[in-house]
Amino acid sequence: MNRSASPPPCYGGVFDWDTATKRLDELTALSERPDFWNDPAEAQKLMRERQKLADGIAMVQSLEKEIADAPEFMELAEGDAGLLADLQSSLARSADQAQKAELAALLSGEADGNDCYVQINAGEGGTESQDWASILRRMYVRWAEKHGYTVEELDEREGEEAGIKSATIQIKGENAYGWLKSETGVHRLVRISPYDSSARRHTSFSSVGVTPVIDDKIDIEINPSDVRTDTYRASGAGGQHINKTDSAVRLTHIPTNTVVSCQNGRSQHQNRDEAWKMLRSKLYEIELQKRKSVADAQYADKSAIGFGHQIRSYVLQPYQMVKDLRTDVETSDTGGVLDGDIDRFLSASLAASVAREETS
Repeated sequence: MNRSASPPPCYGGVFDWDTATKRLDELTALSERPDFWNDPAEAQKLMRERQKLADGIAMVQSLEKEIADAPEFMELAEGDAGLLADLQSSLARSADQAQKAELAALLSGEADGNDCYVQINAGEGGTESQDWASILRRMYVRWAEKHGYTVEELDEREGEEAGIKSATIQIKGENAYGWLKSETGVHRLVRISPYDSSARRHTSFSSVGVTPVIDDKIDIEINPSDVRTDTYRASGAGGQHINKTDSAVRLTHIPTNTVVSCQNGRSQHQNRDEAWKMLRSKLYEIELQKRKSVADAQYADKSAIGFGHQIRSYVLQPYQMVKDLRTDVETSDTGGVLDGDIDRFLSASLAASVAREETS
């Protein structure tokens, strides 16, 4: 059956009300057809689009109603400090919701709506940097959980004493890549090391790479002869789930020296399939960075990201401060940030990126 009655609405800087409501009606009608679920994958994709439109329309209607009712509530609350305070709080929440929705509407890139891979690599510094890498991984997992996203562990190399040498997770949810893509870069930690018996202050670095999970709409061609495949035994804490065979898979794209690996699957076949998806994602991100090189030269070449190219500093000693070095957004709530409260940085980076594109 033909489900492409019309193209999906164009999400730009402004919510396109007429197009969105028309598309929602179309999707609702399609979902009621008896053959709708004949193609489950396509049906699920359309249902996700329908839910996104329905949520957006409901949000706009809710904001409009609250704004329309505000004058009447102000009259009723006149002279009542408690009611006025409640009204102010309600309007502040609505303003915050509208601002977040406006930012979300800017996520109009080709792959912004997709799931994403987050790869974290410890820098030089042994146990201290490996522990920092594990803290960063937890930060992104907590961020995903706070937003109702799901997280799947794909690959991990444990540190010798603590932490991780590297890890790759997949975050699944609407606009996961669009929100997290600006996290690519080097993250710097300053703290009193729990691994230093002399309690000295240490500076550690870990790099983060965020790439989109590629769907069928995006065509990435890879010459199989350009890819080297290695298999090895999956690592882990032990027990019944440890693989006894060389089921883990590592792929190396020789022309770009891009390496991906996967070991979470129960078979080499599963890991190979997931590794190829990750490789396509990495190569797509490289192509995206090439396109952005003029407007965003500092972050265009992922291979150029080094320990002199920090995007954010997390200082726990001698004072408490997390500062993004690209947008100058900062906070003293270091505990909250490391527990996943990074929306202020993501929003500022998104707004700055859009501003750069508009002026380029």
